[in-house]
Amino acid sequence: MFVRTETFREFIRFYPVTSTIIAIHLLFWMILILPLSYSNLFISQLIGVNGLIAQGEYWRLITPIFLHSGFSHLLFNTFSLVLFAPALERLLGKAKFLFIYIGSGIIANMITFFVQPPTYSHVGSSGAIFGLLGMYIFIILYQKHILSTSDTQIVIVLLVLGLLMGLFNTRVNMVAHVGGMLSGFILSFVLFKTPIRSNQRRTKQFYFWLVLGLLVILGLFSYR
Repeated sequence: MFVRTETFREFIRFYPVTSTIIAIHLLFWMILILPLSYSNLFISQLIGVNGLIAQGEYWRLITPIFLHSGFSHLLFNTFSLVLFAPALERLLGKAKFLFIYIGSGIIANMITFFVQPPTYSHVGSSGAIFGLLGMYIFIILYQKHILSTSDTQIVIVLLVLGLLMGLFNTRVNMVAHVGGMLSGFILSFVLFKTPIRSNQRRTKQFYFWLVLGLLVILGLFSYR
């Protein structure tokens, strides 16, 4: 599932949403590095700055999803997208995949807004990408037939590594990572259909994970 064998043209044709997201990443990166005075001014209007969000610049909850602080940041997140996004885009369809990706990213940025101080600023698609990992965790727990044992191991190992990297790197927005993961996991209850007989059980599970997620977020908030 995570091994890419497509050519460049096939990748674009098979996974148009993923390809478009990557193209937007590259476009903003090219604008950022242009030696023009208005380039930095334009990008500065898109960065997530909590104090400016509080003043009504709500687009900053969305635009940071497509920005990156450096080439290595861009490269790592693009690689993660190429690795994890295609299978979910094919599984969910274009609209649902875009919903889980953007939805997780926005919720992760909203949690960042409430948890971090007004002076905090951030960019990066990590919250949205961790939302995809949160959906994979949902699949591992409730849709086991979709992933093989080896794919499950890959997801768990990379998720743990990603969280550990955030713990030991103060530049990483750990709040967005955890928030994105919880968001993707909880939103998965909306996107995956199940037989009627299991709806009641899944509803209880949904509220359990929702409450647990809120407790985790409150725990992060207490360390503000």
